[in-house]
Amino acid sequence: MPRPRILIVSPASARDNNGNWQSASRWARFLRADCRVDIASGWFGEDAAPDLLVALHARRSAAALAVFKAAHPQRPAVLVLTGTDVYRDIEHDASARTSLELADAIVVLQDDALERLPAHVRDKATVIHQSAPPLAPYAGPTRRVREICMIGHLRPEKDPLTFMRAASLIDMPGLHLTHVGGVLDPALGQAAEEEARTNPRYRWLGALPRSRTRQILKRSDAMAIASLMEGGANVIIEAVTCGVPVLASDIGGNVGMLGRDYAGYFTAGDAHGLARLAERSVRDPAFHALLQRQCAARAPLFAPSREQALLRDLVDNLLR
Repeated sequence: MPRPRILIVSPASARDNNGNWQSASRWARFLRADCRVDIASGWFGEDAAPDLLVALHARRSAAALAVFKAAHPQRPAVLVLTGTDVYRDIEHDASARTSLELADAIVVLQDDALERLPAHVRDKATVIHQSAPPLAPYAGPTRRVREICMIGHLRPEKDPLTFMRAASLIDMPGLHLTHVGGVLDPALGQAAEEEARTNPRYRWLGALPRSRTRQILKRSDAMAIASLMEGGANVIIEAVTCGVPVLASDIGGNVGMLGRDYAGYFTAGDAHGLARLAERSVRDPAFHALLQRQCAARAPLFAPSREQALLRDLVDNLLR
């Protein structure tokens, strides 16, 4: 009996190296033991139809999902809500709302996103946390320079300006803020260049390969995520699974990942709050240890074996 074919429709490619692409490539790897899996930017009926369509992002993959369900209404389709779609598009965009109706199953990436769905589609929705293989925590000598990193491309949703402004508000000697991410918004790229040129506490490294980025993360004292909107950030998972505390804006997508009682939140857009939190996370060993314990308690949610098991159960049930 031939193995079922799955097509993952991703609005991002390997070149983009963002959260959508990481999700698509990881899910393809998880499913290839039992299925034939391809990743494409869309499906418009020219090629052979897959047995199951997985569409990432309610708005950006809406066309492919609509064409697939019109041509093959009996074949199942999964919609994965990955970020801006659950926190913006499903409220304002007709194609995103249509995607919710067409999908046979909906996946969200953390608990808060489930609460944002219209009540009538929640019965077909499930939470599957993303995952990352753990890195051994940094075990080298204590560094004279302490470092908080931010990992995310320069675009408004990530709010890199708050991270830059926080760098200018740091008072603690020897504490630096390092940003890894490519330019998606030219104005933000110019701001990063200017901040790096004039502020010795801020270092912008641009886009880097994932392997090098993970090593920078591993060596950091903490990781900041200043986003105004997130669906379930991969960088939180990467930090948690290698023992690096997270300093997070208090938006729904971050709270859904870290838990409502997490001690490392700051108000979104508050550069002063981020600067003080960054200093405390380095200066106060008891607070740093508390953040580490809280992150460690969340780490089992982000185990690759758990994500793979939940994904394969979902796919098996839809193909059955």
